Amino acid sequence: MLFVVLEDICGLSEQVIAMPALPLDKLQLTERDPKTGKLRTLPALHPEIKADRSFVLYRPPPVVRDPALVEEFLERAKFIADDLNWLLALPHDKFWCQVIFDETLQKCLDSYLRYAPRKFDALLDCHPEVNDMQKCLHRSVFLTFLRMSTHKESKDHFITPSVFGEIIYNNFLFDIPKILDLCVLFGKGNGLLLQKMIENIFTQQPSYFSDLDETLPTVLQVFNNILHKCGLQCEGASAEPQKLEEKVNVTPGNMPLQELKDIVLYLCDTCTTLWAFLDVFPLACQTFQKHEFCYRLASFYELAIPELESAIKKRHYEDNSVFADLWRRISHSRKRMIEAFHILINQVCLQPILESSRENIQPFIEEFLQIFTSVLQERRFLRDYDELFPVEDDVSLLQQASSTLDETRTAYILQAVESAWEGVDRRKAQVIKDPTPLAASNGASAIVESTAEDIEELGAAYASEDECAGAAAAPIAKVSGVELDSLISQVKDLLPDLGEGFILACLEEYSYNAEQVINNILEDKLVPYLDKLDRTMQRQLKPDPTPLVTSRYNVFQNDEFDVFSRDSVDVSRIQKGKRREKDTTRSLLNDKRLVAEQKERYSQYSVIVEEIPVQQGEAQLYKEDYEDEYDDTYDGNQVGANDADSDDELISRRPFTIPQVLRPKGQEEGLEEEEEDEEEEEEAEKERTKDHFVQDPAVLRERAEARRLAYLARKGHKHDSSAVVGNVKGHGQNRETVQERRKKEANKSTRANHNRRVMADRKRNKGMIPS
Repeated sequence: MLFVVLEDICGLSEQVIAMPALPLDKLQLTERDPKTGKLRTLPALHPEIKADRSFVLYRPPPVVRDPALVEEFLERAKFIADDLNWLLALPHDKFWCQVIFDETLQKCLDSYLRYAPRKFDALLDCHPEVNDMQKCLHRSVFLTFLRMSTHKESKDHFITPSVFGEIIYNNFLFDIPKILDLCVLFGKGNGLLLQKMIENIFTQQPSYFSDLDETLPTVLQVFNNILHKCGLQCEGASAEPQKLEEKVNVTPGNMPLQELKDIVLYLCDTCTTLWAFLDVFPLACQTFQKHEFCYRLASFYELAIPELESAIKKRHYEDNSVFADLWRRISHSRKRMIEAFHILINQVCLQPILESSRENIQPFIEEFLQIFTSVLQERRFLRDYDELFPVEDDVSLLQQASSTLDETRTAYILQAVESAWEGVDRRKAQVIKDPTPLAASNGASAIVESTAEDIEELGAAYASEDECAGAAAAPIAKVSGVELDSLISQVKDLLPDLGEGFILACLEEYSYNAEQVINNILEDKLVPYLDKLDRTMQRQLKPDPTPLVTSRYNVFQNDEFDVFSRDSVDVSRIQKGKRREKDTTRSLLNDKRLVAEQKERYSQYSVIVEEIPVQQGEAQLYKEDYEDEYDDTYDGNQVGANDADSDDELISRRPFTIPQVLRPKGQEEGLEEEEEDEEEEEEAEKERTKDHFVQDPAVLRERAEARRLAYLARKGHKHDSSAVVGNVKGHGQNRETVQERRKKEANKSTRANHNRRVMADRKRNKGMIPS
């Protein structure tokens, strides 16, 4: 309930009057002007109601453990956390006045969204107090934005929805960049709350959809800028003519390391933010698809990802941690782009097909076929997408939903996906976990293969990075056997003067890529440690580390007779030849072991005796311990002797009779007569048990009248109708009898189904009928 404080002119008293609940935008407050002392009326949302408080800007945690920097961060973060906690504790009206009219608050929140560490950022070795303060501040900022996005806190504290939409839009409390940052910062662990929060913002202010529509060209321009920095060209890029003096010489392979790091970090931040927004707010997918975002994303993936991966793998690093960080960021970006593409496909095409009727799904099926037809030329993207989200499953869903599906187009799409896998092993590709140098003298990192793992997010120091397993995204597994011999022969056919050992070392360095090995040898671009090797070095066959004994398999593998896996074997259980049966019939009969066992068992019953002999002198002892008298209460009762289910009683109910088939001819008629006599006796017995006595009707009427009077007495009815009867006719009636008869005559219509005397009484009252 809202309260308005009324002060009298003399300022002697204040009165609080409960008013009906009004929205905050319509509420008027009456207060005394601090300058003139006169009463004035102000709207509840007014700049003068704002408290005079200054919010400081946020700065990220220090990179190094410098005591001075740590102390500065803790002090600044504590100021911000205390101010936000104070803001959250304000009443509804004062909170919104502070949010709308305090510019320092908005700058503080913007600085946190801009500089707060993201989940995919490298985890710093921060002080424990810094981590605790960062978590506390993170929670306070989220609660502040959550309250700012709520237009109704209770039935008494609320804002009109339309006015709420204008307030947050006109005062820039939320905009598209802020919403994107909120998703990437708070989406993990707060998905449901954040989803309701953003849905409420877009519902109360639909203008944010148009802002998102205007923002997407900028997002697409980010992809074009990355391609331009890498010296690549996208089909969807601007068609501005290139100046003659602008000759593109910069590629990801030859650009400075710092510039490459900036591009990878920029790409990782962009892809993760877009995925987080689409994951939290899927309703935005329709707006994204208006700009052909699926096609633009797949085209950018096909151009940028292979080039950046190749540049990261070929570059030599002084610190291996730099290579590990770059590789994991590019893998993280790759996975987020594929997941964002899948969210778009699911929301734009698949989900409407599942929710709509069969008559309305044709446009969504057509949209699905058009999207995949447009990206069929992006072979690398198709491989990586099909490995995480098989296209065949989506096509199967379409076939189940529609019986009129164009089988030619679906077959063409599936065939294109299969052709994208040609020449590539269709299994989880190997991904890098701990890149370490192959040789100490190289000073650069080489690629160590390890199995791919799909983990949700980056862990401590990227120990558990979730990788997007792509077909050609990461180095292939170690080649051996016939395949390795084929690669060596392929190089030796062109360069016969090289030894197989030298060729093997080159193949191991360049990820078993024969073409790259041949090209680098011919152009003399081998790494330094390969140049120092003898080019005629022969291949050394490595002995099999597995001994022959442990690799041998036989019928006794790992059982009790396996002499290779155990030191001792029970020789008594080993029988050479046919085992002779020693047991005969006579020996089995003479074997009394079972009888002895049973005899010993039954001998235990003799332990219980009915009487214990008492020695002289022990009688007194037993008398003191136990003394009881015999209970003869039920001795005179034959318990169970007269039960109806005793054997004699059961037999006496139905005597034994000889079956008719077995009876002699003379006995059949006699037995039939006996049966008829028994039936007649039974009927006579039934007739005797019947009660033929009929009670007097007068007695029955008296009992009924008594029951009726008892019922009326319970109901409280004490009407005495004896006065209506009166005396014998001709002897005159007393006054009470006359009154009772009139009363009965006048009121009998209320108890019967007629009104026969009403009109007669009316005529009599008018004098038409003499009384």
